[in-house]
Amino acid sequence: MIRFILLQNRQGKTRLAKYYVPLEDSEKHKVEYEVHRLVVNRDPKYTNFVEFRTHKIIYRRYAGLFFSLCVDITDNELAYLECIHLFVEILDHFFSNVCELDLVFNFHKVYLILDEFILAGELQETSKKTYRPISLAYLGIFLCLYYDNCGLIAIIERMGELEKLE
Repeated sequence: MIRFILLQNRQGKTRLAKYYVPLEDSEKHKVEYEVHRLVVNRDPKYTNFVEFRTHKIIYRRYAGLFFSLCVDITDNELAYLECIHLFVEILDHFFSNVCELDLVFNFHKVYLILDEFILAGELQETSKKTYRPISLAYLGIFLCLYYDNCGLIAIIERMGELEKLE
């Protein structure tokens, strides 16, 4: 099971954090600091797996970002390493060559994408062929709900219009 997912830059700023186990805010900051300290100083020749407390950190560096997962000690490391790669490929497809600023300014979209293939700390789908990225239509509905407080009738009408377009 995935305990948490962290996306951090080289300076230690956390750009995305998703926790699947409850932690206090002070504990979250402590964990983020410790994970960054572990992965940023590791030699690239070493493996991408590090023991962390009673769990494992599986990480991968893409440009200036570290994608880190904390998983149970008995979980398959390679499966989660591929999960990180799949997440990056999906982000690249969705944002057309993703960068750190995309994650900062479109964090709500990134969380939606993450929730599409990881549910309650477990991988749901790992095949790109069967993965259906969030369409811009449904993302628009979410943003309408979130920002404009549209009524339910307006949302249902909008969904009908968007399905006709697809």
